[in-house]
Amino acid sequence: MRSAVNDLLGAYDKLIMDPVHGGIPLYRHEIKVIDHPLFQRLRNICQNDILSLVFPGATHSRFLHSIGVMHVGTRMFRSMIDAYLRERQLSDHTDLSLSQLDAIDYLAKTIRLGCLLHDSGHSSFSHQFTQARRIHDLMSRPDRFDDLWEGIDYSIYHSKRPDELEHEHYSVRVAHEVLASIDMESAGLDPKDVIGIMETTDVSPSEAFCRHARTFWNFIAGEDAESGVLSEADTPRLVMDLLSSIVSGEIDADRADYMLRDGFHSSVTIGGFNLDHLLSNLRFGWDVREPWLGLAITQKGLGALEDFVYSRHQMYRKVYAHKTALGFDWLLREAINEVLEDPEIFDWVDTCLSNMRYFAELTDSFFWEAFRKVSRRKPRSYSRCIVDRIKLDHLDTREDLTAQGISEHCLWLARELNLDPEQVVTCSMRARFSNIQDNFNGIKVLVRDPINRSRSLKQITDVSAFFSKFSDGTINHFYVRPEVLNAG
Repeated sequence: MRSAVNDLLGAYDKLIMDPVHGGIPLYRHEIKVIDHPLFQRLRNICQNDILSLVFPGATHSRFLHSIGVMHVGTRMFRSMIDAYLRERQLSDHTDLSLSQLDAIDYLAKTIRLGCLLHDSGHSSFSHQFTQARRIHDLMSRPDRFDDLWEGIDYSIYHSKRPDELEHEHYSVRVAHEVLASIDMESAGLDPKDVIGIMETTDVSPSEAFCRHARTFWNFIAGEDAESGVLSEADTPRLVMDLLSSIVSGEIDADRADYMLRDGFHSSVTIGGFNLDHLLSNLRFGWDVREPWLGLAITQKGLGALEDFVYSRHQMYRKVYAHKTALGFDWLLREAINEVLEDPEIFDWVDTCLSNMRYFAELTDSFFWEAFRKVSRRKPRSYSRCIVDRIKLDHLDTREDLTAQGISEHCLWLARELNLDPEQVVTCSMRARFSNIQDNFNGIKVLVRDPINRSRSLKQITDVSAFFSKFSDGTINHFYVRPEVLNAG
């Protein structure tokens, strides 16, 4: 019966090659999504802003990451289905009905598109773009959201206007634009369900999703599904939450791909985790009392999950918060602010942020050209630092300083090194290592009784002491501005 699921989910139309995952198959409707200009723009946005100035191989794009997330999300869902069928067949040899196969197929394809489009709203230089002061101010303009959705009923996806726009809101807007341009009906999918599993949305799923969700819940939960605790109206939301956790959760396809991909392209082998081992030990978990439907990990898979968490911890400390990398991030944000001093560029970026017709223009290439123009005109500029790789000189690193502690340490460094206090720069990264203890309590450990073959779910921190070792922290780097920025 597992082969029937593989046949149903395996009728792909194209295979593309990925340096991290190997061959990644695509459906015809996914090819149309990928070929859309708003998705193609992701080819020109680096996954890790300008990390390549420190790790030269880290030039990989959001485009390839998004396809990789789709691939990992598919593997996660299919691995759990496969494990469930394997364990069920050992006990009662139950065959899948056509309605169950249809439900699995619908949910799998919904996951794939949700993963594919999850980062489609990123702009130039990914996260650093929205952290630049002038961009933040632009995206906080009160009527920005209404301009972005002009002529479209956004209430399908958002119950209220957000106070401040983030890249996730743009991903929803891009996903709507892209999915509206292709024939989703012939693919047997409803765009609303795809967007409903993306972040920031609050969607009432389609009738088709509700029907498939109930079939899936009855199939997975078995006798528990008939306990009477859950109403039919509750089930679609539980299943949608499950799918959302695969796209964006603590063990999600996004993190799994970017950790493998960033480590591969940065040539960093810190930590590391075995994706195959992790996926083979994921299971569907449910509790009708809460009610809850989500990801569970087997006891023997805890080691793989611990490697996953430790790898993420190390990537934050050794790569993302690398002292030279954070210094360039600071220079990049200031260079973006600098080029936006040009009224023509400011107005154009303002237009691109409000109109999907022009949003595809916001790529790294747009700002690199702007940096070069400013650099030629103003040799003593942040733009020149980016173009010519002139870095901030690192002075010191401290952890978990308060705002007052940072100010005091800046003054101390300036005094000890005979520097003008204005020349001392600080860059901080809040390394969410990662609310790990709290968030992983949302993932259960599947414990089996070997005698009566019963299963129970336990909080992960009740089974493993490993996760209690992590807590939030802030890494603070201190620098002196490069000479090129000093007044001549």
